[in-house]
Amino acid sequence: MKKKIIVTGATGFLGQYVIQELVAQHYDVIAVGRNKAQLDFLEEEYTITPLMLDLNHRSEVFRLWPKEVSACLHCAALSTVYGPYEDFYEANVAVTKNVIEASIAKQVKRLVFVSSPSIYAKCKDDFNIKEVDLTNKAFDPPYLNNYIQTKIEAERLLHHYQEEIELVIVRPRGLFGIGDTSIFPRLMAVNQKIGIPLFRNGQGNIMDLTCVENVAYALRLCVEANGINGCIFNITNDEPISFKRLIDRIFQLLGEEVHYRQFNEQFIYKIAHLLEKFHYLFKLKKEPLLTRYTVSILAYSQTLDIRFAKEKLGYQPIMTIDEGIQKYITDYKMKLDG
Repeated sequence: MKKKIIVTGATGFLGQYVIQELVAQHYDVIAVGRNKAQLDFLEEEYTITPLMLDLNHRSEVFRLWPKEVSACLHCAALSTVYGPYEDFYEANVAVTKNVIEASIAKQVKRLVFVSSPSIYAKCKDDFNIKEVDLTNKAFDPPYLNNYIQTKIEAERLLHHYQEEIELVIVRPRGLFGIGDTSIFPRLMAVNQKIGIPLFRNGQGNIMDLTCVENVAYALRLCVEANGINGCIFNITNDEPISFKRLIDRIFQLLGEEVHYRQFNEQFIYKIAHLLEKFHYLFKLKKEPLLTRYTVSILAYSQTLDIRFAKEKLGYQPIMTIDEGIQKYITDYKMKLDG
């Protein structure tokens, strides 16, 4: 009998890749989402069981949550750099509370929560960050944005349930791939509008990225591995790359010129802070041109240590960064050509 797995956020960027990975390994997937058209597509493409459900509706979650399920992969989240705290709290904390309590009530064995390494963000270089390096003090405010704050709050919330359900937390860094609406599209748009911001002459800014296929693979391993209750895993491609080298490679494959603009990181950070205050003051829905978090990841190095995931999950990336970039650009060009 095939094991049943719940995937929340099934109609999102990561969700579809997780479904593809699980179905390929013969799991019975229950895909939870709000986009009916996308759920219909997933059902037809992958023969999954669709469950159209708003996870904010607590009574409906408890009424419809599946029984006899091996694990829930909780991928649903509001993930962006700007927006009202209330929106992030509802999507990232209140929803997580509904999902874990419904999973406990229906005796789901394991919950795998997709968190974020953005909670490590600092305005300084930070290399080989381990999961345990984030002390309780580092969890305290001020936070660079509301997304970070609510991901921290969600992780704290989950720890209260450790005696009632197997709990695993995954922190995947910088997801990209076909369907990405965040990293690559923003870089392309910024290059056309104002040019790619470059800090410290492009020196020293080393970052980790992760092909979305690798994240989906890691999440499948979190379903299968034994002895990982209470574990937290960093996930990356394990290929730290300089920001400038990444940009050069993307635009080389695109066949387009890169327009770099040199900035002083401290000055731009202050400007970004003022822009955020202005947008929040006037309750503007549009994201500021720059945010403090964006400046922090573009101006400073951050790399993660993934040895724990290698040891406990047997994780090794199945796609390289260059393969992922080439795959994305090939798809992008095909769509441009119609």
